[in-house]
This record gives sequence, C-alpha cells and structure tokens, in this order.
Amino acid sequence: MSEPKPNADEKPELSHKELSKAETLLNAIRDRGLMIATAESCTGGLIVSKLTDVEGASEVVDRGFVTYSNEAKQEMLGVRAETLDAHGAVSEQVAAEMAAGALERSRAGIVVAVTGIAGPGGSEHKPEGRVCFGIADERGVRTETVEFGARGRDGVRAATVDHALDLLLDALG
Repeated sequence: MSEPKPNADEKPELSHKELSKAETLLNAIRDRGLMIATAESCTGGLIVSKLTDVEGASEVVDRGFVTYSNEAKQEMLGVRAETLDAHGAVSEQVAAEMAAGALERSRAGIVVAVTGIAGPGGSEHKPEGRVCFGIADERGVRTETVEFGARGRDGVRAATVDHALDLLLDALG
C-alpha cells in the first residue's frame, strides 16, 4: 500500500524559527493591519524584492521607491536639495527625509529607507560599507548609521538588506 500523497494546496505549519526573516516581518506587519514601503538607494530595490519573494506579500507591501540618483530622491521622496548639499546623499539626514517622504507618499504605516556606499571605493569621509538607515512610522523617524566595512558590493548590499529587516522587526516590537 502506498503512502497518501499530500494535497498540493496544504502548507505545512512552520515554527517561528523556520520562517524566513522576511516572512516573519510580513506576518508582523499583517498582524498590525499595516502596509510597508521601502525607499532604497544603494540596494536598488533588493529590500522590496526580498519582501515580495514571500507568498502573499501583496497584502502588505505597498511599494518600493528606488531612488538611486539625488534627483530621484528629490522628485520621488521630497528630499531637499539643501539637505543633500549640506550632508551628502549618504547621511542620516537624507535617510530621514527619504523615510519621511516614502511614508507621506505611500499607503504604508511603516517605511525603511537606506542610502550608502556599497562599493567598490568610497572616500576618507564616507568609506565603502557605510550605510545610513531611516525607519518611519506613526512614532516618527529614527535613523542610524552602520559601518559594514569593505565587504565588496554584493556583501554590503546583502548586509544592508538583512539589517533593514532587523530594524523593521525591532520597530514592530
């Protein structure tokens, strides 16, 4: 006698530890009745891509802004030219304005913004691996800078995506 075949529509129940970080995040956002948006520069859309890899993401992912150029940051997110001139694109001030702009221009209740130097290269003042993050929600905007170091372009971008998901999970508490 053969084993019964599992129904293709049935999904095995996964423990919290077995869920991916993106799935865990989307479940937390869904549980709070929110939507999420991203504002990405150095990651070029990798964060929203990671989220939309998850089945059912369309219920909670509103949009992703890919604002690689300073002009895109200004036009799409309302980042002020004065902020860019005073602090440069890779700064907590710009990350804050990106996050606030994405929150204002979307249906999201929580936003993550990232801007950084993925590499190769950088400068004495803004080295490869420096990434500035912004989180915006009903409590306001919070920022932080992380020095990932010269891991190479792919390494910095992957670390940025992972850290952004952690920040969002922390913000949802």
